[in-house]
Amino acid sequence: MNLEEIQRREARVFLPVVNRMPVALVEGRGSRVVDVAGREYVDLTAGWGVCSIGHCHPTLVEAIREQAGRLMQTTNLFYTLPQLDAAEALVALAPDPLTRVFFVNSGTEAVEGALKLAHRATGRRQFVSTGQSFHGRTLGALGVIGQAKHRDPYRDLLPEPLVVPFGDADAAAAAIDASTAAFIVEPVQGEGGVNVPPPGYLARLREHCDAVGALLIFDEVQTGIGRTGRMLAMEHDGVVPDVVTLGKGLGGGFPVAAFLCSEGVAETVKPGDHGGTYIGNPLATAAVNAVLQVVEEDKLVQRADEVGSKLAARLRAFADAHPERASGERGLGLLRGLVLRDAEAAAGLPRRALDAGILVNVTAGNVMRFFPALNIPEDELFTATDTLLELIQAS
Repeated sequence: MNLEEIQRREARVFLPVVNRMPVALVEGRGSRVVDVAGREYVDLTAGWGVCSIGHCHPTLVEAIREQAGRLMQTTNLFYTLPQLDAAEALVALAPDPLTRVFFVNSGTEAVEGALKLAHRATGRRQFVSTGQSFHGRTLGALGVIGQAKHRDPYRDLLPEPLVVPFGDADAAAAAIDASTAAFIVEPVQGEGGVNVPPPGYLARLREHCDAVGALLIFDEVQTGIGRTGRMLAMEHDGVVPDVVTLGKGLGGGFPVAAFLCSEGVAETVKPGDHGGTYIGNPLATAAVNAVLQVVEEDKLVQRADEVGSKLAARLRAFADAHPERASGERGLGLLRGLVLRDAEAAAGLPRRALDAGILVNVTAGNVMRFFPALNIPEDELFTATDTLLELIQAS
């Protein structure tokens, strides 16, 4: 079957809410994917950061295969060993006092759970979030999202937002008060343009929330599980929230997410306050266990830090040498962005990269975002990067 036939078939049945690239992918191995025509691409998006240990990692594939042949689904009325193992593993890697975990199916569901926890723990309804933040597309998540393009189509269904500039601790202090249930923030903004806050920002958020009895929520759906060169991005600043959300790289390609909270927050809920049919199912949590095993055994957190530093140096050197093309680079670990001068040229970059055999993303209008698999071979990463920089220079 060719691409044109696939496009014709889909046009008759698919809800048109996605702008697709003209490629139909059929296979992935490591940091490479193959389309229906047999053409190979280096994937610098890792399925939006999901395929953290590469496409179809043998350990993950075997764990899913084995669990699928044993027990895929039951209900949360029963104990299962994969869920228990995964919960213990996450609590062990998280800093104190994050001692309780609950599994869900996606990052936006993790955010929903975090918001419900904050309301239950404080009895308050107001949430404060940051401009350009991304927390998902369900209604609760849209209620705190910092991007109007996602929120505005559903504004009649949503509470009035309280959004402050990302990285501005003074603005946060002015917004957080006795009516605040929680301040929710990404330690590094991904979709918003790979924005890293200034030193001390997260610590001041912690202080402001503590002063008024509000919770602090870190959305680490994109930054967690080694992406920034630490197991959790909060470790860069040594600041611990009351609730943290995880997703994307947690399942390595399998749909699963989680949120963790402190003992004090956990004590405010009771059975029935949250749930879901597929939540914490054995197949998903077996995937979590396999991913965490690979991340630990292959030292991928340290590798993300080391390789990410090399990538940053290469991007920074390009920006310094071509100030008319790029204004700089930013990010942590293997979540990096090159800030481009020309938004129009940036918009066309993913298509030009596709023609060159590379999958790459441009976010926030002009930021070329790199978030490949944490174990991407260096030669693949840097050869693809050099090709992209040549495309930018030529544009």
